Amino acid sequence: MGGALMRGIVHPFTKAHYELDDDGNIRVTKDGQWGVFATNGRHLHGEIRECDPQLCGWIGGPQIANHRVSKAPIDRD
Repeated sequence: MGGALMRGIVHPFTKAHYELDDDGNIRVTKDGQWGVFATNGRHLHGEIRECDPQLCGWIGGPQIANHRVSKAPIDRD
């Protein structure tokens, strides 16, 4: 993961860091420990064996464009 830009978020309650890895899985890190999970929250490997499956789905889910952002410039004249 050296130098690669990763998407992630800190869990609001546990303070664990959830991020999407290059394989499309979720890497959870906290206090020097880590675990890797599928987007449905299933443990794949690592020391951390529990996660928030909803947060995994949110981080690893499809990226949908913001419907409030216009794709073309708006003519305001």
